[in-house]
Amino acid sequence: MSRDVVTTGKIAKPAGPFSAAVRRDGLVFVSGQIAQDPTTGALREGDAAVQAEQVLRNLTAVVEAAGRSLDDVIRVGVYLRDMDDFAAVNAVYERFFTAPYPARTAIGVAALPLGAVVEMDAVVG
Repeated sequence: MSRDVVTTGKIAKPAGPFSAAVRRDGLVFVSGQIAQDPTTGALREGDAAVQAEQVLRNLTAVVEAAGRSLDDVIRVGVYLRDMDDFAAVNAVYERFFTAPYPARTAIGVAALPLGAVVEMDAVVG
């Protein structure tokens, strides 16, 4: 089966050999997004809340490029360099998603690309 690649000029170019998202069998799989500035590609400086805001803007841009909205997101993966940032990221997350919320996993990791403190990926139905 072929992959239908989703692209958008509203996020920075991927920093590796992957697509922003791939559509298959009615689902959209969004690659991990970090707080890259869409214009410069540089990591947005700031704490976890500041970076989560940019991450979710980037995630929204990819989801919308696929012709969907955040209301269509069914699963989110959250990757945190420091689990102490969990509450700060949740506060931002709640401004982007509404109940009933997508299924979600939060995972503590040793490092993220470009030194980011938070990354998120998603599955859209």
